[in-house]
Amino acid sequence: MPRGDKSAYTDKQKRKAEHVAESYEERGTPKKVAKSRAWATVNKESGGGNKSGSGRGKTETHSSSRKGGKIGGAASAARPAAARSASAKKAAATRKRNAAAKSR
Repeated sequence: MPRGDKSAYTDKQKRKAEHVAESYEERGTPKKVAKSRAWATVNKESGGGNKSGSGRGKTETHSSSRKGGKIGGAASAARPAAARSASAKKAAATRKRNAAAKSR
């Protein structure tokens, strides 16, 4: 199997890598770097390629996802209470408006 061959990965691992790469690209990371970081993340969480079949996979750690969630939560908590409150009110108004539009 040549280097870079993704045939040993499950469909779920491939989808996850694609999603992570998109996220990196949205934040301005070059496409090639985003792709390599995405596969590194998948390898770290799932231990590399898994063969399909019941009981053959290893449990995923989700360590990278947890780290990203903590960083995001810390950024939100650093904002002033008034800013968070205004944001929550705006979101509630949007949900209300969308629900009203959907019920028509």
